Amino acid sequence: MKKILISNDDGYRAKGLRALREALTGLAELTVVAPDRNKSGASNSLTLDVPLRVGKTDDGAFFVTGTPTDCVHLAIFGLFDFEHDMVVSGINDGENLGDDVLYSGTVAAAVEGRFLGLPTVAISQCRGEGPPQFATAAHVARRVVERLLVKPLDRSMILNINVPDLPLADLRGIVTTRLGHRHRSEPVLKANDPRGRAVYWIGTAGAGQDAGPGTDFHAIAAGYASITPLQVDLTRHAALDTVRDWLGGLTL
Repeated sequence: MKKILISNDDGYRAKGLRALREALTGLAELTVVAPDRNKSGASNSLTLDVPLRVGKTDDGAFFVTGTPTDCVHLAIFGLFDFEHDMVVSGINDGENLGDDVLYSGTVAAAVEGRFLGLPTVAISQCRGEGPPQFATAAHVARRVVERLLVKPLDRSMILNINVPDLPLADLRGIVTTRLGHRHRSEPVLKANDPRGRAVYWIGTAGAGQDAGPGTDFHAIAAGYASITPLQVDLTRHAALDTVRDWLGGLTL
């Protein structure tokens, strides 16, 4: 059987992780390696200043005193004496749309799998009024992974999936999208700790700004699951000639 590595950024106790593991059971041999606590917003950070510790739960999941990227890196480069065939990260409690992918630990776990040469998927459950409908996202995750196992994509591609907060019966389908963009985030919130010292909370993410047809924001609002192919190369290739001309005549 194929071997799938499961990780996340909400921590190894997260309901979304358990829902994902249950949904993928039977498709492959599953290994769970996740942070020992919530690491949302950790992005692609690696822990380099302190050693990492690894524990194991009664049901065979591994937890790491580090980031999602640490978890995937450890799992592929030294924690096990076997190789994985795919990395699936999630199910995140909250959307990862547009600019969110730059901060998301869920997406970062998938990106690390891509850096290490594996096909990867990140899946997130958008928040709504009530409790998260993880069952819907879990179903989508299983269908996508089934498809990848039968019909693989290029390994350079990272699939970022977002699922609207709907019962499965109300989900209208799954569509391919591009990343949208958000408005600037809400202002930083300043408060005082019990000793009167200033503390600061990062403001909440802004609403969708570039959220028209074709974007992940638009798909979610219309009741569709969104699947966006991502790449690691951040080079703005169309601007290379512009920058070369701009540099013309510059001397050091």
